[in-house]
Amino acid sequence: MLAIGDPLLNSPSDWLPVVLIVIFKTFITFVFLMIAVLFMVWFERKVIAGMQNRIGPAVAGPWGILQTLADGIKLFFKEDLIPERADRFVFKLAPYLSLVPAFVTFAVIPVGGSWTDGSDGTLSLFGHRTFMQLADPPIGILLVLAMSSLAVYGVMLAGWSSGSKYPLLGSVRASAQMVSYEAALGLSVVTVVLVSKTLSTHGIVGVQDTIRSWNIVTTGFVPFVIFLIAATAELNRPPFDLVEAEQEIVGGYHTEYSSIRFALFYLAEFMNTVTMSAIIVTLFLGGPQPPFHWHPPGAQWAWGVLWFFAKLFIFLFAYVWLRATLPRLRYDQLMDLGWKVLIPAAFGWLLLIASMRVARDRGWNSALAAVIGVVVLAACWGLLAVAFRVSAKRRELEGTAF
Repeated sequence: MLAIGDPLLNSPSDWLPVVLIVIFKTFITFVFLMIAVLFMVWFERKVIAGMQNRIGPAVAGPWGILQTLADGIKLFFKEDLIPERADRFVFKLAPYLSLVPAFVTFAVIPVGGSWTDGSDGTLSLFGHRTFMQLADPPIGILLVLAMSSLAVYGVMLAGWSSGSKYPLLGSVRASAQMVSYEAALGLSVVTVVLVSKTLSTHGIVGVQDTIRSWNIVTTGFVPFVIFLIAATAELNRPPFDLVEAEQEIVGGYHTEYSSIRFALFYLAEFMNTVTMSAIIVTLFLGGPQPPFHWHPPGAQWAWGVLWFFAKLFIFLFAYVWLRATLPRLRYDQLMDLGWKVLIPAAFGWLLLIASMRVARDRGWNSALAAVIGVVVLAACWGLLAVAFRVSAKRRELEGTAF
């Protein structure tokens, strides 16, 4: 099912080369993610050190680039401790439930290809035409959302199976946070699907052939902002890293983990950062598509790879910048932002885009439909603000306000 859209599978009689190519693409994807995580850890430490007027990693390898590898080797040889009251099977399973979804999600991300001059984003690999992604299921975006939801189980089960109250509190807090922002994230994705008319990640990239047709433009920029904020909260990145608030809950859901199991959680966190940045680039910034049709002579697919990684690097730097700049939110502020701002805004904007699409398909006046939609949304937002204000005053009178 994971590779139905890939033209590589159109040669069922020649199955051995197809299997070998799929194994090769799987190996390349895995190696890239491992290298990307090693680079991301070093990059974050080095950039934050520069922002704080420190040196950062500088001993292991040139510019300290091997420091992450040294830390990984150290964790691998540390003692693997399991709490006495832990559920041993679930305790061992939880790190993999956090790591595997990140890898599966990246499998459907197109990292290169050319869509210019009538091309469909394929390249020739060992005499077979294939996409520059491990898999292209027709429901690729649904797979991304499913893997994002599955990652919640790894966090929740890690805290529950530890047999300790502080990891349990951290996992409950993390689960509530991830579920809350999953709704806003999903609504912004629905807006992209509505505009792109496909659930395939390759298809979504294919319709964004110029900067004017990038989904950040065609969806009106608002879903992009909502997705970026919700994705940051999903990743438990600052300023939404309340699941690891050491002042309150020690180290969060992975407090009792050590050695290689702790390293798996650490690996999953940074791998999810890389994967989510790649999803943002795919959904809103055209993926490997350049902002214009020009490309240098030669291998056009390499031009797409260059643009993909340039866009990806921008978001990775932005996540590091946010971590070095913004303070941590309070938990009530975190929940208010998710339920009272992002979800209503994402749902309202989805209805506005849908109404404009219906008006265009029916031949109505699109400008008039847009104006009416904005007025209705403004009225609904005003009523919602009044309801929140009245509720806050009632809680204050009852002595329950924060």
